Amino acid sequence: MRRLWWLLAICAMACFAADIAGTWKGTAEGPNGNLERTFVFKVDGSKLTGETTSQMMGKSVLTDGKVEGDNVSFSITAKFQDNEVKLNYKGKISGDELHLTSEMAGGAGGGMKLEWTAKKAQ
Repeated sequence: MRRLWWLLAICAMACFAADIAGTWKGTAEGPNGNLERTFVFKVDGSKLTGETTSQMMGKSVLTDGKVEGDNVSFSITAKFQDNEVKLNYKGKISGDELHLTSEMAGGAGGGMKLEWTAKKAQ
């Protein structure tokens, strides 16, 4: 009986997981003005994959992606001024809006963080 309750609890948590799959258009205020980034997410259970594209850094593949309820996290490696940089993203999804914080890995870039707001594309 106890196993049945655990199974039901796990299924209920999966049912309430945020729907992040699809295309999202994001903006952040950078030091030199607004930045734009498109995210394309694919979900398989709690695993998050996909890619992201920006005019400044081009296309990057998501790695280490996870979705847990309404929490999301992933990393990308992008080209910036002929250097590869790893950016770590963490955030929360709420309906058709996604709030993310990105930070350069390893303390590179002076610990610069960007706050992103993304809307699900129709």
